[in-house]
Amino acid sequence: MNFFKQFLKSGHSPTLFAAFLYFSFSCCIWVLNGAMAPFISETFNLTPAQKGLMLSIPIIAGALMRFPLGLLSQYIGRKNATLVEMGLIAVAMLFGFFFVKSFNDLLAMGVLLGIAGASFGVALSLGSGSFPARHKGLAMGLVGAGNVGTAVSVLIAPPLAQAFGWTAVYGFAAAAISIPMVVMIVFAKEPGDLDKHASFKQHIACLYEKDGWAFSLIYAVTFGGFIGLATFLPTYYHDQFSVSKVQAGQLTMLAAFMGAALRVFGGWISDRWGGINTLTVVLVTVAASLLLCGMAGTSLVATTLLVMLCFAALGAGNGALFQLVPLRWPLATAVAGSMIGEIGALGGGLVPSAMGLSKQYGGSYAWGFLLFAGLALAMLVMLRVMQIRWTRTWAEKGGRARSA
Repeated sequence: MNFFKQFLKSGHSPTLFAAFLYFSFSCCIWVLNGAMAPFISETFNLTPAQKGLMLSIPIIAGALMRFPLGLLSQYIGRKNATLVEMGLIAVAMLFGFFFVKSFNDLLAMGVLLGIAGASFGVALSLGSGSFPARHKGLAMGLVGAGNVGTAVSVLIAPPLAQAFGWTAVYGFAAAAISIPMVVMIVFAKEPGDLDKHASFKQHIACLYEKDGWAFSLIYAVTFGGFIGLATFLPTYYHDQFSVSKVQAGQLTMLAAFMGAALRVFGGWISDRWGGINTLTVVLVTVAASLLLCGMAGTSLVATTLLVMLCFAALGAGNGALFQLVPLRWPLATAVAGSMIGEIGALGGGLVPSAMGLSKQYGGSYAWGFLLFAGLALAMLVMLRVMQIRWTRTWAEKGGRARSA
């Protein structure tokens, strides 16, 4: 407890809270179509491939919007960038409430939901910006725990959709986004951690480095797996095990909550044990749990426990990777985080489509789980190769911050 008090005193905790709330609401809205997928699929009588496409579009759109928002934050400030984004989210939700009448409208709505998915890099940079390097892993982990918004979405959206109709949920979301906007205006302040005189080339230097792409590919497994599976699980539970639409959301909530909660732990343990060491354990756990998920397609209990274990590892991996980002790019954390988050979320966008295609053309979702397990193992091999140079240049052994 004393450690946590010292941690809060070392930075600006109201900004940390505002960033967490902003990211939580953004994640909640970003996965709305996934949370309501069983209702939407029933309305439009979608095939497995169509379901995968519908669920992939918001993730991919959010990924593509992250880097531009990160660049914008460098010029108007991270706090102002969050307010611009939340205003656009409100407009997008009103479009969904009034104008989504067909499958094509739904795909357009998926693009607009991507606005909410753009929040990641800016939220983490804003929340951790006023904290010293030795605490940035924990600060980013706390803000990143806003992933719990995905759990809230799959828990609350299905009952609302059942009671009022699924398009009405967009209207509720338009009103709800006003809460983090007010908190951001009143409590947050712009951190002074960035070099205001850094050139544009310096800000985007991570785009031209191998480390940037290595981080991005690993994040495509950790965060991409988290958001992609969280979006797809309501459909998987409903189709594979014939549970009700509301129960499918509740089961998904268990996994999503584990992922969000363990993100904080991942950042905390990485400050002490090292992000590289943590990611090694994470990738092994993800590969093993997904491999077993592909073999447990007839057991609801086994699948639920394995998915919870997988999400716990994915959440810890997200925190671990972003403990390393500010160590590698201390003056361009927002842009580096946005770029890494963009590639990572693009990876997540492939998950629902891959699962849908696996079911439609392979007759089973198992092939999708096996494919993702193989990718986790490939990232483990790359990590162990890259860490040799990382620990010689910008990180201590295991991926801890250098004491100097």
